[in-house]
Amino acid sequence: MLYKLNFTNFDVILYNRICHKKMPYKNLSTIPIYRKSLDLLQMSREIASYLSYNKDLLKLYQSNSHRDIMVDSLLTDSILIPQQIEAAERSECYAARMRSATFINVIIRNISSYCTGLEKDGVKEKEYLNLLRSEIKSFRRLYKVWRRSIRS
Repeated sequence: MLYKLNFTNFDVILYNRICHKKMPYKNLSTIPIYRKSLDLLQMSREIASYLSYNKDLLKLYQSNSHRDIMVDSLLTDSILIPQQIEAAERSECYAARMRSATFINVIIRNISSYCTGLEKDGVKEKEYLNLLRSEIKSFRRLYKVWRRSIRS
């Protein structure tokens, strides 16, 4: 026996409100780790534009240079951090928040590895890489506090 389901617009709206609750809007600029991630992104962009052979940052992925590939990865990962923080802050699901937090931890380790890789590639301006490392270190401190706060 087949039953025909007949949903009205009201039923659909009610279902969406019950099952797809959205977090109330949070101003991300008030969250210290989000502001620090934007600082990290800005510093990564500046360092990438200085260190890369290809000065067109949008076309770094097309380069065959090992340095350009690492710089592109550095930029890509730096862009992902604020996005993951936003995803975690907007989510109601504990598992999604922790997945974003874990992903950010992996990204931060990758960025540290890119700094080491660029150093081994022969970057003479090591002070810029050390600045990025110190920015990562301060980000990591904020990250630990933030991760504890999203668990609750």
